Amino acid sequence: MARLFDPWTVRGVTSKNRICVSPMCQYATSDGVAGAWHMVHLGSRAVGGAGIVMVEASAVSPEGRITPMDLGLWNDVQGEALSPIVRFMREQGSVPAIQIAHAGRKASTAPPFEGGSGVGVEDGGWVTLGPSPVAFGGLPPPRALDEGDLERVRTEFREAALRAHSYGFRILEIHMAHGYLLHTFLSPLSNRREDGYGGTLENRMRFPLEVAKAVREVWPEDLPLWVRISATDWVEGGWDPNQSVVLAKALAREGVDVIDCSSGGLVPHAPIPAAPGYQTAMASKIRLEGRIPVVAVGMITDPVQAEHILVTEQADAVSLAREMLRDPYWPLHAARRLAQDIPWPVRYERARKG
Repeated sequence: MARLFDPWTVRGVTSKNRICVSPMCQYATSDGVAGAWHMVHLGSRAVGGAGIVMVEASAVSPEGRITPMDLGLWNDVQGEALSPIVRFMREQGSVPAIQIAHAGRKASTAPPFEGGSGVGVEDGGWVTLGPSPVAFGGLPPPRALDEGDLERVRTEFREAALRAHSYGFRILEIHMAHGYLLHTFLSPLSNRREDGYGGTLENRMRFPLEVAKAVREVWPEDLPLWVRISATDWVEGGWDPNQSVVLAKALAREGVDVIDCSSGGLVPHAPIPAAPGYQTAMASKIRLEGRIPVVAVGMITDPVQAEHILVTEQADAVSLAREMLRDPYWPLHAARRLAQDIPWPVRYERARKG
């Protein structure tokens, strides 16, 4: 059996293979409520054979959205809209997962396909939040969170976790990557605070760890908790793989089970050496030195490449994003490429040997 198609068990959840669909923003909602687009988008990846299908970054509050069209999980209407999608994914044999997030200083923007520029308050946008009033590129500087804000955001993540469980999700991921709120606390480039949440590495990690602790307290003991991190800012003096190892160990002590290893997003136009598998070495470092399971992500497109990552123990699973947009049935095609006899959806069985 190819390693890619080995079952993977974390706590009380077993995925039928080690192929994950990355959380990918679709910018396709009104008031954060999923609809037909999400049923088709997520459902087709489950039909396509992915072991884990992760719903895109779902904002824990209205101000935590990247754009006004983001998915949300701050009320029960949003949870109820996701419930039939979760049920369909489970019927296809995929584990339903969701990423909860707060966009921080990168919030209140237009979708990328509409230019991605900032949306002013007068046009339906909102005041953004960050650890310090340090702007991202040409966006307005965020308002620095005070003690009340910190408590409120911790509560919002906690309530989103409760809601995720109520509506059937089996894996929860906290977004601490890509320049969004929790990542900006971690990086010294965006965190200029002079209180207990800034300065030293220990202080910069404090708020993200508090969020992880608050979530783990309400997320069931038998269900896995993941955290997505940017292992490096790709900028000298910023967040880096060595700090990521320290963070991974600290997250594990708070009950986090898996590190989903991405990179970048904090600084516009960072010199990222994007190439097939360009983030895998960082995932391997975190897995080895942090002693925690990791998911590798980043330009993984070929089944042989994915199998190599797993066989050489650089990661415990792989997560695909753009390749899954190009081919929702990538797992079925990967099985054929690796000569694996896996079940197909019964309604597609006639095409299996074509």
